[in-house]
Order: sequence, then structure tokens, then C-alpha cells
Amino acid sequence: MANTNVLRNPSSAGSSEVGTLSVWTKRAKVTNGHQNIITFDQSGTYFEVYYKATDEIQVYATSHTNADLTTKRKFRDTNAWYHVVLAIDSTQSTASNRLKLYINGEQITDFFTATYPGQGNNMYINRGSGTINVGSLGSSNYYTGSMSHFHWIDGTAYDASAFGETDATTGEWKIKANVSVTYGTNGFFILKDGNSVTDQSGNSNNFTVASGTLTKTLDCPSNVFATLNPLLYESRDNTFSNGNNTVTNAGSNDWSNHYGSSTLAMSSGKWYVESKVVTRVGSQAPLGIISTTEVINSSLQDDGRGAVISSGEIAVYGSVVQSGLTTIASGDIIGAAFDATNGTLQFYRNGSTYGSQLTSIPSGEYYFTCNSYDGGQIAFNFGNGYFSTTAVATNSGNGYAGAEGSSIFNYQPPTGYKALSTKGLNL
Repeated sequence: MANTNVLRNPSSAGSSEVGTLSVWTKRAKVTNGHQNIITFDQSGTYFEVYYKATDEIQVYATSHTNADLTTKRKFRDTNAWYHVVLAIDSTQSTASNRLKLYINGEQITDFFTATYPGQGNNMYINRGSGTINVGSLGSSNYYTGSMSHFHWIDGTAYDASAFGETDATTGEWKIKANVSVTYGTNGFFILKDGNSVTDQSGNSNNFTVASGTLTKTLDCPSNVFATLNPLLYESRDNTFSNGNNTVTNAGSNDWSNHYGSSTLAMSSGKWYVESKVVTRVGSQAPLGIISTTEVINSSLQDDGRGAVISSGEIAVYGSVVQSGLTTIASGDIIGAAFDATNGTLQFYRNGSTYGSQLTSIPSGEYYFTCNSYDGGQIAFNFGNGYFSTTAVATNSGNGYAGAEGSSIFNYQPPTGYKALSTKGLNL
């Protein structure tokens, strides 16, 4: 949702004291300023829920509402989906019952700041004028990750169990398939199983994408796809975007700071991934694998167990093992099929094999990774069906699924190879 402004301007007033937010969020960038989940803007008076630049969740209202909750807990995991529920009811006689925050089904009670509104205070929600922004504060504080199953309730305060439940098999918190709530006048339900901002609550409180691009993703709370990991120390000089699936080099030439590695690792099974060279610079390595235990001292070419080098080479741990291949150019799509069980790795360029298969890769845990360089940009498709905000081109944008059946790739993965996702890992 980077730089995307999704909004609605209500025409009728609902409850100014009571409401509920429920949304599943997957973070992308961290420490990039506040990232608003929802904002009610009434002529410059705000009620906001957002991730802070320091990774806490804050609930804040301006003016005399006097509401301010800031969690002590930090939410920095860019591979996890967080279910955020906020129950608002300023009519309650007990102050701490006027704002209740739940994450993944558990109520948060430990706050750095815990200022509750006065009893009966106007919370500046559900007004009959002003603007409701989802994923921004108008033209700032953009939310850069993914959102799913976004509910807003007007007039009733629900707890987390109205929207989620514990999986009887795994013990994990999951989306409740059949939500039974009363939405009220300004209630809505958007971003259900995709990027639609058409209200599914029955209220016809539809939203508008006023600016930016709202990209659909297959990544969801029930099937979490790998992304690139901005928390990896060797990624500190890169910029990550598009849900951490695009990495842009900061412009200096220190290889060891310019990695983009997957959030999920592979120790067995067959796995496929694609990366697109958006901007090819020098001898960047647009795709490879690297051990999770590797001490990174230099480039992917030097430290990786297998790496495609833009100059037309394949390297393993500092040694060029194949040369004279086609030079990688901007726009090329590089694929990798890694059999972690049998220790083999085959690269592809634009759907055709690139070099010969690497064999005898030692057992262990490995990340898919890349090495950007000097302003270059690389976009990954772990199976979401997009390179940055552009859908895969093959087969009229429909693409091909991995063996787990829930991914979309530009090119057909080899038989038996899966997307690196939780569904793939549990297949």
C-alpha cells in the first residue's frame, strides 16, 4: 500500500463514542516514520491508529478526546501477520475499558503511555463529514505493507473473538470464516481476499483509491509467503519497497551491506523463486542461495553457495564455476530451482535454463538472496504473481502455480517445485 491513499467521505453520522477496528496487517518497511492503519480526519482533528517509526502501535486522538495508548511491545516481524483489534467505548465507567487493544487474540495491557478518554467523550469517529483514510494520513504516513479483512464497526465494541479464533490443530490465531457483527451506519468491510475496496458489509460504504496503486497479493494470514528481510544486518544500506519484495541499492559500493535475503529458509524440499532485474548495475548478483549460518564478509559471489552474476557467470563461494553465459540485462527475469533435499540448484533466464545444474550442495538451511550494487534495483516474486506493482506477463497475467497450487509465477516452475510459503512448507 506504499503511497496509496484509500478514502471515504461519509455523509451520515453514526456513533461518536463507540466503534471497533479489526484488520490483519503484515509489515513491510520498519523505522520509516509513522504508518497509519486508519485515520478519521474531521477538519484537522484526528483519531488515528498506527505503527510508530519505533515499531510500537499507538492509538491517538487530538483535541479534548485525550486518548493516547502506546504499546511497550514492538511489532518488527516483517514475515508475520498481526491481527489488530481496537474496541472503543467512551461510555464505560472504568477508564481502561474505554479503549481495548488486542493483537492476535490477546489483549494488550502493558503500555508506555496509557491515557484514556473521559467518560462519554466524543472520539471523532463515525462523523457525518470529514474523511476516513485507510493506510495513510491523507497524503502522508503511508502504510507500506499488506492489509487483509479490514472491518470497521460503527456503534458496537467487540473483542477479538468476534473476528478471529484459535486453530484447533495448530493453536495459531486465525481469521474467523463467518463473522457475525452489526456494522452500523458507517461500518464497512473491505480488502477481503484481495485488493477490492468495495464494501462487503452490505452497507455499500465503498472506498476510493484516490492515489497510488493498491496491489493484490496472494500473501495472506492463512498462507504467508516469504519476502525479503530488511532486518538482516547485511541489508542495512538497502531500501525495501512493495511489501519488502523490491530492493534498491543505496548507491555505495560496499557489497556486504547490500543483501536482500528471504524471510523463510529451506532445509529440505524443492523450491522455486523468480527475481527481475529492474535496473542492472555492474556485477550485481540478482539471485542465489546462501547458508543461514554464513558469516557475510563480502559479496554473494564470494559468500554464496550459488549465485548468478550479471556479467554472465555463476559463482560458488568465491570461485567462478561457469562463465561465458549471456550477460544479464535490465528486464531479465532470473529463476532458481533449489532442491534442498538432494543438494542441487538450477538457474533460469527468461524461462530457459541458465548454465548447468549445481550439485553436491551440502545439507543445511539456506535463504534465497540477491546482492544489489551501486543504485541497482531487483524485484522478487516469491509466488505472489507480481514484480513490484506489475503483474506477471506470461499467460495474460495469470502465470503458473508452483506444486503447492497457491502461487503465481511468470514461468512454469519445474515439476514438484513449490513457492516458499507456509503452505509450501507444510505440503
